[in-house]
Amino acid sequence: MGKIIENPRLHNRKYIFSDRHDAGKQLGALLRTIPSLHKPVVLSIPAGGVPIGREVAVAFGVSLSLAIVRKILIPGNTEAGFGAVTWDGQVLINEQLRSALGLSVAEVDSAIAQTRKNVQERIARFTGGREFPLLTGKPVILTDDGIASGFTMLAAVNSVKLHQPSRIIVAVPTASASSAELVSRYVDQLVSLNIRTSRQFAVADAYERWYDLDDREVLEELTTTKV
Repeated sequence: MGKIIENPRLHNRKYIFSDRHDAGKQLGALLRTIPSLHKPVVLSIPAGGVPIGREVAVAFGVSLSLAIVRKILIPGNTEAGFGAVTWDGQVLINEQLRSALGLSVAEVDSAIAQTRKNVQERIARFTGGREFPLLTGKPVILTDDGIASGFTMLAAVNSVKLHQPSRIIVAVPTASASSAELVSRYVDQLVSLNIRTSRQFAVADAYERWYDLDDREVLEELTTTKV
């Protein structure tokens, strides 16, 4: 299991970041204290993770790249997912949830195909044809604006591992205690400023100003960031 690094003063507190940029700056400052972390590759999960990744990349003076991952939505639900698909087509299914939902093979296959299509559309929209960065032998920081269930981040971790980086650090401003423990099993370090042990968890609870970023705002973030 990887080491979990957090700020005990912010444990369980609500509304500790004014917005995602504030959270990213605080997270970048904490990451800078990790010994021997030099010129990492910063990969951010869009949409909400892009402002976070932008500030982390600035803290290290490196480019920001994207780890495009999408939840596989439960049929009939526009928010909740039972797995995730990554930029390179890898699929991670929450088998326990899939079984509990009683989803058929056809329903699962259809949801995966739809998610793969969405991932490819976002790659075309956000990357402009730029190649995925070289990760082999390099430290990688994977970041998002928070971790709820952990499956989206785990899917990204699995794809990054295929490139054999020197180490993987997952860095998020906020996370539930259960998701932090889960994800930390598969990475070298998990860094979070605000880990919550309460039963109810929502990423938005850590932010004073919270809303879903649209594609235009993501592109604006990227055009003002070296990528």
